[in-house]
Amino acid sequence: METAAYLLLIIVSATLSVFLIAAIIALVRVNQILGDMRRIAAKAEKIADKAEAVGEFFQKTAGPAAVAKLVSNVVESFSNSRHGKNKSHKEENES
Repeated sequence: METAAYLLLIIVSATLSVFLIAAIIALVRVNQILGDMRRIAAKAEKIADKAEAVGEFFQKTAGPAAVAKLVSNVVESFSNSRHGKNKSHKEENES
């Protein structure tokens, strides 16, 4: 019976050592994956901060840009109406 107990002890210890090695390998891989996830999260946070800064910039410049566009449209409209009057006035003089 002593031989059977030793044989059982060897089988159990070999199985436990295989599971222990597999658990160590799995923990190392999980640790690597967590490190990658931390780096990805940090990059995503930086990108979100930059997007927020760009959004704030456009929000701050939207008012002045709208005013500039309005002034540009008024000047263009005034310029077109003056050119239109001059063209029609020249055409009348030529006739």
